[in-house]
Amino acid sequence: MYKICYVTTVPGTIRTFILRSAEYLYQTGEFDISFICNPDDAITAEFPERFHYFPVKMSRGITTDAFRAIREMKKIFKREKFDLVQYSTPNASCYASIAAKKARIPVRLYCQWGLVYVGFEGAKRKLFKAIEKKVCRNSTWIEPDSFGNLEFSHAEGLYPENKGSVVWNGSASGVSLTKFDIDRKPEYRRQIREKYGIPEDAFVFGFMGRINGDKGVNELFTAAKRLVQDDAKIYLMVVGKPEISRGVNTGLYGWAQNCPNIVFTGYTKTPEQYLSAMDCYVLPSYREGFGMTVIEAEAMALPVIVTNIPGPTDGMIKDKTGLVVEKKDAEGLYRAMLELRQSPEKCAEFAQNGREFAAGRFEQNTLFEKIYEDRKRLLARD
Repeated sequence: MYKICYVTTVPGTIRTFILRSAEYLYQTGEFDISFICNPDDAITAEFPERFHYFPVKMSRGITTDAFRAIREMKKIFKREKFDLVQYSTPNASCYASIAAKKARIPVRLYCQWGLVYVGFEGAKRKLFKAIEKKVCRNSTWIEPDSFGNLEFSHAEGLYPENKGSVVWNGSASGVSLTKFDIDRKPEYRRQIREKYGIPEDAFVFGFMGRINGDKGVNELFTAAKRLVQDDAKIYLMVVGKPEISRGVNTGLYGWAQNCPNIVFTGYTKTPEQYLSAMDCYVLPSYREGFGMTVIEAEAMALPVIVTNIPGPTDGMIKDKTGLVVEKKDAEGLYRAMLELRQSPEKCAEFAQNGREFAAGRFEQNTLFEKIYEDRKRLLARD
């Protein structure tokens, strides 16, 4: 039996992107599963007893606390003698890649779900790019969750072309067509719109994710402000946790909070219900690993608007399932949103195409089969 350890900075990454695929591997009878992340009382209750959990405190940002985290991980890795250590998220990847190499773990898999330095400039960008290169050098294999980020990484010289691949068509965990059940869309749509007082004949643009500058919310609020001023039947639904200190224009955010046509719902564990209440999904992000919400929106038959960055553009087909705009371009975003508001036929066409695209290329169980095959391949290489 192979011993695998997954390392992330926060438990939420495990819950959202890893737990179901780890369960799939366990059910084959060939894998013993362990997790390392920040201490969290709730997650110990959520994990089945068959999984092992080793809490390691990982502070945010660059701190001297990193040395303690690396020492703790190295100790765990040497004691448990894992065959494969998989890591994702910036801090966890940095610490785990160093500790796993020092502990001589044979397969050190970096799941490159996003490149944090892409959103930085100047000295900060250089520093975080150097850290990214170090993580890649420490790893025996790298797997971005999109072909766009694989090509970008090769072009940036983060690792050579013979070191890295994308599993199947990309994404960290695929989309569950059982959870994102299109047959329940009318029911969900009615429930959510009633909950927030949104008229049935309103046209609802939607966004789902952390409310911070890197997600493009400043451009989104700027475009929405123009749209709702000209059309009272346009609404914007914002689903996610606010991170206002991280690059959000407080004036725009204040306007949005006070606008009756802007609906803030907070975080949800049932994204399929909120997507059902939307007419068009918008992700104006500056950087993404993949942009899971794009294929989730398509699975619920929504046209999408994304920025021209690696990740989200891998999860859609330009001018077939949605529109692509340049990042940080509020005017371009406004025009794209207005185009779909004024084109019900195009919305319907994109929606149908998107549903077929997501179901055919990112279905979750098929992805898990491909992950299983990939992990066996990596372990056989050792």
